[in-house]
Amino acid sequence: VLDSQYGMYVWPCAVVLAQYLWAHRQSLSGKRVLEIGAGVSLPGVVAARCGAQVILSDSEELPQCLQSCRSSCLMNRLPHVPVLGLTWGRVSPELLSLAPIDIILGSDVFFDPKDFEDILTTIYFLLEKNPHAQFWTTYQVRSADWSIEALLHKWNLKSIHVPLHSFGADKEHLASSSMPGRHTIEMMIISLAQSEGT
Repeated sequence: VLDSQYGMYVWPCAVVLAQYLWAHRQSLSGKRVLEIGAGVSLPGVVAARCGAQVILSDSEELPQCLQSCRSSCLMNRLPHVPVLGLTWGRVSPELLSLAPIDIILGSDVFFDPKDFEDILTTIYFLLEKNPHAQFWTTYQVRSADWSIEALLHKWNLKSIHVPLHSFGADKEHLASSSMPGRHTIEMMIISLAQSEGT
């Protein structure tokens, strides 16, 4: 989805994650949601429209990405959604002072393998603070030897694979757009492997 006026591009992963949110919209009302690496923020915007309390975040080192988050909120009449600069792998004051959250969203954040560890460091930190929270993420498989299983294990995290057909995201024309929906996109829900004391 290209918005020429704002020069914003929505990656297919974001559309798939937004579709999942829409399919679960009844359960989102009142939930506290943080989108990481939000950029154009389609999933976060959909969650907010479904009644969730959403915070959008992207790297504090990428002001244009934070501006994309703000533009998306304004275009979708969501002027009160906070936008935070959060850099993966860095325990910043912004990260430490985050209010409790129920769901973390991330579409196509597993893009560059050199970032995977930093992303999971941040996710682990958030899930430790919010042990019942879940990280809902979609990603595009770009390489056959691509796997975060070992890293998940290292960080005491577990993942559940969510088949795209289970929420109608395996169609060729997803959300009435002609984006490549089904070919290489996967969805996972990541959570703490076990909480302390169990």
